[in-house]
Amino acid sequence: MLAQKVGSTNDGSNGQTGSGGGPGGKGGPGKAGDIPPYDTIYSAPSAALEQVGEVHLADGRSVAPSTVPIAVSKVANLVVDSFRQLTFEDRKTGRTLPYNLFVPRDYDGTKAYPLVLFMHDAGATSDVVRTTLLQGLGAVCWAESADQAKRPCFVLAPQFPEIIADDDSHTSNALDTTIDLIKSLAREYRIDQARLYATGQSGGCMMSIAMNIKYPDFFAASFLVAGQWDASLVAPLASKKLWILVSQDDDKAFPGQNAIVKALENHGARASLATWDGRWTAAEFREAFDSIDSERNPINYISFTKGTVIPKGETTAGASGHRNTWRIAYSIEPIREWIFRQRL
Repeated sequence: MLAQKVGSTNDGSNGQTGSGGGPGGKGGPGKAGDIPPYDTIYSAPSAALEQVGEVHLADGRSVAPSTVPIAVSKVANLVVDSFRQLTFEDRKTGRTLPYNLFVPRDYDGTKAYPLVLFMHDAGATSDVVRTTLLQGLGAVCWAESADQAKRPCFVLAPQFPEIIADDDSHTSNALDTTIDLIKSLAREYRIDQARLYATGQSGGCMMSIAMNIKYPDFFAASFLVAGQWDASLVAPLASKKLWILVSQDDDKAFPGQNAIVKALENHGARASLATWDGRWTAAEFREAFDSIDSERNPINYISFTKGTVIPKGETTAGASGHRNTWRIAYSIEPIREWIFRQRL
């Protein structure tokens, strides 16, 4: 049995952008900088396998069935296990930040590589460093062997121990520390600073927005999933390259992103808008992507049609429409392709 998360941190169901309930933040998960109670627990892997039929080996031999169970106590998660768990001591801010780092296989120090920064939502706030890797696809999708074969890159996935962004459009000081971490990695490795990319879901999306506002010339492009921000603050994003994705079932991020895109257009940004179905096949997503991409606008805003991101039989209550957005978002390969086409 795969190691399973049996406790989650700050993962309420009130449907707020930060994925959880709590004080402050207009009903969101809490104020930026708040440290929630940690309850991230992963059960020890345990399974017993029994061979019930004959097994034919590649060399022609056969192994007869056996009623003696084979105990399994380890799990290999090839993508997750390829990330290194490290700690950054930021001399500028004085804080410590644990993080996960994927270094491209066959890294060649004579070549420059892009870097993708993924920032998790409030529900993954934890003191267990690999939580962000095990919670969803947002970090690991870029490190999959098929993606790396076509788009080799570094993947940085910090594990934040506090709420990093709240519904009042404030962030913790992890913002500057994360930027400092990227700069530090660029001194250690051959990272192309014209191809730095930011992405995040929910609170991580909001942190991505805040980073682009404060450091408008840092990231070449950003993939913003299910987040919001004070639309009166987003003018610096008008010249950025953004792919924005949200569900119409998300009662805060959807109107929030509508307001942001309208504000950006008022500041002269060129944006393409489309409505997609979260139940589409990979081929259908590809066709829809090609259609909006043909407009060649620097900002693309996609909303999933109401009722199409929530799995059949699952409740629509609380934050279901919100959390199920990123379940689909990071599985759409053409968006990842688009991100890597962008550069400063």
